[in-house]
Amino acid sequence: MKKTMLAAAAVLALGTPAFAQETVRIATEGAYAPWNFLNDAGEPAGYEIALGNAICETAGLTCEWIINDWDSIIPNLLAGNYDLIMAGMSITDERLETIDFSDNYFPPDPSKYVAAAGATLDFANLSGARVGVQGGTIQAAYAEENLGGANTVVTFATADQAMADLAAGNLDTILADGAYLDPVVTASNGAIEFVGEDVMIGDGVGAGIRKEDAELKAKVNEALATLKADGTVDKLIAEWFDGMGPFFAE
Repeated sequence: MKKTMLAAAAVLALGTPAFAQETVRIATEGAYAPWNFLNDAGEPAGYEIALGNAICETAGLTCEWIINDWDSIIPNLLAGNYDLIMAGMSITDERLETIDFSDNYFPPDPSKYVAAAGATLDFANLSGARVGVQGGTIQAAYAEENLGGANTVVTFATADQAMADLAAGNLDTILADGAYLDPVVTASNGAIEFVGEDVMIGDGVGAGIRKEDAELKAKVNEALATLKADGTVDKLIAEWFDGMGPFFAE
């Protein structure tokens, strides 16, 4: 999701199958905590970075992280600028028309609405509201289809930009992943609260992969299966999502 790209990754030959490389180039947004973000040193951090590194270690690969803007993250995968996407991306039928996905590494997450504390919104008959979403997300598509007729759907390059506009009073509500919103609501100390009913969209979060890279997909899924079975995935979810889970270990 951000504009910086590692120079070394940019000069690698395009179209080279990921499974033929020791290094796997993984794109992330770097602007969607706790999934992925840039730490104080400007380095990628978060749940997906920790999990991606564990996947590479388990599969005998080397991770190279690339920061890319959300709105071009799928086109740049298809262009061969990197090999995987790990960016809080939900698995949907629409995206599966263009790319493939690994098995999910986060279960289907309810999308939620938030608003300024004390706001009164009738979601059964919502009309005239300004609804904020991050562009190109499952929430953006849902809002346009289900709320766009009677309301104004405002799209943002990042979820954090939407939150800033809500805080400034320019939006009535935001629809986003619950796992993203939970720590935001907690950190607001009561200034922002959940409103309305949860909305279930998508089939969980997975790593985006080019359709032709079947061998890389198999390696990622094999590593994920190992990390789910030994409890690593659940441990990382609990670490980054305030004790959430377990979901995968038997």
